[in-house]
Amino acid sequence: MPKSLKAKLREGKPLLGTLVSLPSPEIAEVLCDAGFDWLFIDMEHGLLGYADTQRIIQTAGAICPCLVRVPANDPSSISKALDTGAAGLIFPHINGAEEARAAVRAAKYPPQGTRSVGLARAQGYGAFLKESFERDNQEAVLVAQAEHIDAAVGIENIISVAGLDAVFIGPYDLSASLHKPGQFEDEDVKLSIKKIRDACALAHLPTGIMARNLDAARRFLHEGYRLISVSSDTLLLGDTARQILSSLKFL
Repeated sequence: MPKSLKAKLREGKPLLGTLVSLPSPEIAEVLCDAGFDWLFIDMEHGLLGYADTQRIIQTAGAICPCLVRVPANDPSSISKALDTGAAGLIFPHINGAEEARAAVRAAKYPPQGTRSVGLARAQGYGAFLKESFERDNQEAVLVAQAEHIDAAVGIENIISVAGLDAVFIGPYDLSASLHKPGQFEDEDVKLSIKKIRDACALAHLPTGIMARNLDAARRFLHEGYRLISVSSDTLLLGDTARQILSSLKFL
């Protein structure tokens, strides 16, 4: 039986993924076949509905675990995303401990939490309901996304919340919250990111981050990040197309 994503996270080895924003199981399948360790399924900013997300997971999830970034940290969004059979969730905009606690509670079945019980894909459409209670409570990977200066300031409180398996840094929104959108080399932005990373390292909690390109991903690997999302479906397509054209146009 293959190791779960949670088991791989605990081993401490780097896990490389990429972001999926387009409602195409075929694109997810191509990325999965390329050898990524996991896929970041983006329901917050991508064009994905729950049916799209489930079809992507049906196609790729058995080989390449899928973490779904929910559109909002509310109980309905969280339970529906888990019901697709996702390996776990990324909770966006976690700025404090109470938000983290509420998200974890919504993702856990009673008695550990308040997740609503449904008969969907994750429960074998009702055939494996009892088994899903224990499996999902134990194996679903729950990730808090720290993407605001408030999260950096209060990171010690966030990572004290029981049930979190990792923290994922969102550098775009974090830099924007400092009124320096996209200025990743700015000293304030770098210090805020480092504060989150260092606090997580001290607590032995895996840290992830979004890497725009290969150079950034190499740097993040060297700095000890363990859950790295490199580029995205749209960026990979666009960047490769531009590289081909820039190489051939003037021959």
